[in-house]
Amino acid sequence: MKFNIALLAGDGIGPEVIDQAVKVSDAVANKFGHEITWKPALTGAAAIDAVGEPYPDETHDVCANADAVLFGAIGHPKFDNDPSAQVRPEQGLLKMRKKLGLFANVRPTFTFPSLLDKSPLKQERIEGTDLVFLRELTGGIYFGEKGRRDDGETAYDNCVYTRAEVQRLAKKGFELAMTRSKKLCCVDKANVLETSRLWRETVQAMEKDYPEVEVSYEFVDAVAMRLVQWPNEYDVLITENLFGDILTDEASVISGSMGLMPSASMGADIALFEPIHGSYPQATGLNIANPMATILSAAMMFETAFNLPEEGKAIRDAVNRALAEGIVTEDLADGGKSYGTKEVGDWLASNI
Repeated sequence: MKFNIALLAGDGIGPEVIDQAVKVSDAVANKFGHEITWKPALTGAAAIDAVGEPYPDETHDVCANADAVLFGAIGHPKFDNDPSAQVRPEQGLLKMRKKLGLFANVRPTFTFPSLLDKSPLKQERIEGTDLVFLRELTGGIYFGEKGRRDDGETAYDNCVYTRAEVQRLAKKGFELAMTRSKKLCCVDKANVLETSRLWRETVQAMEKDYPEVEVSYEFVDAVAMRLVQWPNEYDVLITENLFGDILTDEASVISGSMGLMPSASMGADIALFEPIHGSYPQATGLNIANPMATILSAAMMFETAFNLPEEGKAIRDAVNRALAEGIVTEDLADGGKSYGTKEVGDWLASNI
């Protein structure tokens, strides 16, 4: 098979971890007889520096015409430390999601047998955890009307959802639950927010179409608590944009490192795959960043975008072997021997 993949390295450690994902993906393609054409494009702070725009039209054209998008990270301290900046890297991410129609963020959280002792939570609490968040990605407070009034003394951000936006996200949640343990949790704040009441009534109306799925409804604050108490009680969770942004970061540390968790952003026509960590500018160029989340995002790409489960499994198996044998970057080494970003990528590619 032949694939055209848009390659958005982005900022900070993005280019370094993306290089390793390309290396591993090419090894898988060679092993299974596929051909990948990589289409690099600018985004984030790198794009602002080059053309003054965090998601240029040229980049959108590359993404829109690709079979999938593999993405690194965006963000730079010079923008983080300047609240008055009119153009910011994160604007490019929101624009990309909107223009590509990436409405469903898929964030798995799972544990690795060899790393259970590295989690901040007790082993008996996390063993067997395998859950997936589906976060609505193009609506809610991030995309609602926002501004200042009263001479800048009052700020507002409007949270708006349509029933259709909830339905398309919930449909993916129900469908995913049917392939797993047939358990779905709708996370909201329906005791306070009108948008959450719309979410809850919409999902309730869809239950009849998926009679095999056991559906629960929980308030976001309760889920935030239970994620650190009994994370293995959850399977598939669906929620709105802001809640999902916060809860998925909380869930990510269950595994022991944010450098291990992949994600996907799905649309009707294309999907984007990226690690959940940020651009980690302090580590840029030091060859210490953990590339495994980006590499596992590539595994998700093979499995989800291309329907090639064996190729994805080959990557996952190599990552598990590396973790078991201690071929890890310094964030997982606990003061013992560690390997550089490039060395981990080389090891994984050679073991595929």
